Amino acid sequence: MNLEYLFGLEFHGHKFGLDNITALTDALGQPQAAYKTVSVAGTNGKGSVCAMVARALTAAGHRTGLYTSPHLVTLNERFVVDGEPVTDAEMSEALADVRAAIDRLLAQGRLRAQPTFFEVATSMALVMFRKREVNVAVLEVGLGGRLDATTVVTPVAAAITTIDLDHQAYLGGTIRAIAAEKAGIAKPGVVLVCGERKREAVDVITDVCRQNGALLIDAWDGINLAAASTAGVTTIRLQTPTRSYDPCTLSLRGAHQVDNAVVAVRILEVLDAAGIPVPARAVVDGLTRAQWPGRLELVWLDGGREMLLDAAHNPAGAERLASYLADVYPLGLPLVFGAVQDKDIEGMLRVLIPHATHIVLTSPPSPRAASTADIATLVARLAPDVTAHIEPDPVGAVARAFRCAPTICVAGSIYLLGAVIRGVGGMRR
Repeated sequence: MNLEYLFGLEFHGHKFGLDNITALTDALGQPQAAYKTVSVAGTNGKGSVCAMVARALTAAGHRTGLYTSPHLVTLNERFVVDGEPVTDAEMSEALADVRAAIDRLLAQGRLRAQPTFFEVATSMALVMFRKREVNVAVLEVGLGGRLDATTVVTPVAAAITTIDLDHQAYLGGTIRAIAAEKAGIAKPGVVLVCGERKREAVDVITDVCRQNGALLIDAWDGINLAAASTAGVTTIRLQTPTRSYDPCTLSLRGAHQVDNAVVAVRILEVLDAAGIPVPARAVVDGLTRAQWPGRLELVWLDGGREMLLDAAHNPAGAERLASYLADVYPLGLPLVFGAVQDKDIEGMLRVLIPHATHIVLTSPPSPRAASTADIATLVARLAPDVTAHIEPDPVGAVARAFRCAPTICVAGSIYLLGAVIRGVGGMRR
């Protein structure tokens, strides 16, 4: 499989705007018109919600596509049909179709430059889902929403999970500015479920929905919820304005998954009302059997060793991880940490350091990897009594952390998690 062209586009960086993706999908025959779509945006939680929704739709008997980003280990993870990643051959065929369309558009002057990696990957997803004859495709929105490539679709239902500070260089430096970008997925006649509860964000989302002619549903309106957690695993009893659900244990760890579950349930009820049947049993299946790797995921290794992997790549995500560590590992764990330069590393470390018995700093395999020496200096300033050890190789960093305890935590960058999974392996659960 030759994907060198696609990965070469990563160096083009981020580019906002819908001109390229619109031209591409037009040239490809509007593949997104062949099925219904669901769009999920947000700072954190959107992948978890997508995983729950897609699992429930499959359980309800719908052929379901799931498009997420980024991937942990292989590109195939981004393109899933009924719980199974597409094959290398399918990706190669889709890329060939998309690249042929790009060449035609460039020759005709309808594209002024090569599209970005994400624009091409999104086009590939839409093409593959048409080829596989899915009934519904669940799309995780990338950066922002208003000008994100996934916004080329007009979904049956959409959702915003949370609004927090992340990617400020692209989305703006305030909650209100980021909320305005995320809310851009709202379109005329589309039902948008909002899980965010911060007033400043909700006010902006409400205004954008009103301006765009979208129907806004507060995910928490009319909800009766009871939740109990044991060792990081949560059981909920949920009643919405239209249904009651028997107690069910969420498959995804962490108390914050309760919020994501509520958003997922409300989306699924919107779809059911829109003529895409999703009975209560299928909703429960989505909550209890969804998988979302690299998010509070436990990996067993030989010798009784265990890794907790979490893609906590912004302060809000780090706070959720810290809450989980305080609940399940109150004495703390050795922490393997690595991040990329454009993240709020200080904000993440402020909440994670108190839960770390030892810190091993390493480099994610990314040209944007932050300097481990700079992070060590930051750790020394934030916690003078804590020594941060530097091990540039992620696998070596894991080995060093395991010399301190049989259970460790790896966090800070999804690129780091991917490198650890590839290099260390283990039984994931």
